[in-house]
Amino acid sequence: MLNLNSSDENSNRSSLQDPVSLNVGGEIYTTTLDTLTRCQDSMLGAMFTGQIPVLRDSRGNVFIDRDGKVFRYILNYLRSSALDLPDGFSELALLRREVDFFQIRPLLEELCRYEAAVPLSLKGGPLGAMIMVNVESKVRILHFNLRHAPENYELRTCLVAAFTVELFCTWRAFMALLCERFSYKTSKGLTSPHPSNPSQNRLKLEWVPRPEELPQEQYVKQRYQGLTVCNTEVTQSGDISAHREITDMQGFVEELLKLSLAEGFKVDLVTPDPVEILNCTSLRLIKC
Repeated sequence: MLNLNSSDENSNRSSLQDPVSLNVGGEIYTTTLDTLTRCQDSMLGAMFTGQIPVLRDSRGNVFIDRDGKVFRYILNYLRSSALDLPDGFSELALLRREVDFFQIRPLLEELCRYEAAVPLSLKGGPLGAMIMVNVESKVRILHFNLRHAPENYELRTCLVAAFTVELFCTWRAFMALLCERFSYKTSKGLTSPHPSNPSQNRLKLEWVPRPEELPQEQYVKQRYQGLTVCNTEVTQSGDISAHREITDMQGFVEELLKLSLAEGFKVDLVTPDPVEILNCTSLRLIKC
């Protein structure tokens, strides 16, 4: 059973004392208030300075319904102000999403620098590995009501482009790399796609970029989601850009080619016209 503490700030703060026990998604951690409030403007800082009421589990641990396993890296960063990840760490997208949820800006920037310094690369892989890609683009007419007042609605219409990619790859590690590089953009943040079969050889991506004339609330209501690609870089002004939205099929094919060619694949077949590879309907690549 979970209990919600009083929303009164002073009461909430006084109920938190060192050491603090946390239950993060079933994983138990023990730390101090000083560590948890190291970043005052973060979600954790707000929770443990009494600005946000906290939940407790049946044993009195502060409960946070997030991924418990990667939280260790977040906690260690707050303890030491250093990002320590094991060699071959394969859950960067998950860790980035959790850091974004907790709004720990310095750690998010550190992750971007880490990804820029250590490019996502598999360094090897089986010769003869094959990628088969089928793509489909459809334009649909969407009718929606725009509310101006409690009883004043306007019927509007806009065109939405829906994209579908069905991808088969015999090299499972490359499939995992694709899931690391591409993310769905939803109202709750970024979400990594997952292979669509137990053997993890098939991946299906479906996304709908939001047209400018479609209000965000209507976009969410239709349960649409966007697609982004991770292109981490540090600009001359010091700003960090980690994700770019894919707004058409040509953009997706271009990013897929960049990633696959960098891993040793070569284009083997393009349909319907090899000259117009970015406008293909199907694509086959072989690792040489």
